Amino acid sequence: MDAPHDAVLLRIFTSVPDRFGLEPLYQAIVLRAREQHLAGATVLHGLMGFGRSATLHQGHLFSVVQDVPVVVELVDSEEKINSFLPTLDEMMESGLVTLEPVKVLRYSRQRAGLLQRIKQHFGRHSRAA
Repeated sequence: MDAPHDAVLLRIFTSVPDRFGLEPLYQAIVLRAREQHLAGATVLHGLMGFGRSATLHQGHLFSVVQDVPVVVELVDSEEKINSFLPTLDEMMESGLVTLEPVKVLRYSRQRAGLLQRIKQHFGRHSRAA
């Protein structure tokens, strides 16, 4: 584990039907973040939610268009997140964006392959018998 370091979590609240051009907005955001070499991005699909309009967004079993909430989370240094904000501003028509300071811990252990771990595991147990 690396020592904790300061970063910023950029959280974007949108929904599945929202678009940037022809592509889903959440997908366009992640692709642009990747192009700008941000450290990480995750898309979370919600089951239900509402925003300022109080319109309830939820999926329906037989609906072709699923109007469910989506949260896109981006993490990087404050400088890189701030440099991404103009890109995001061009993409967003409506929605909510939050920024919060976070401490990042990075794990980068190189784990042995599955076969090597199995051999190590059974090797230890066979010696005890």
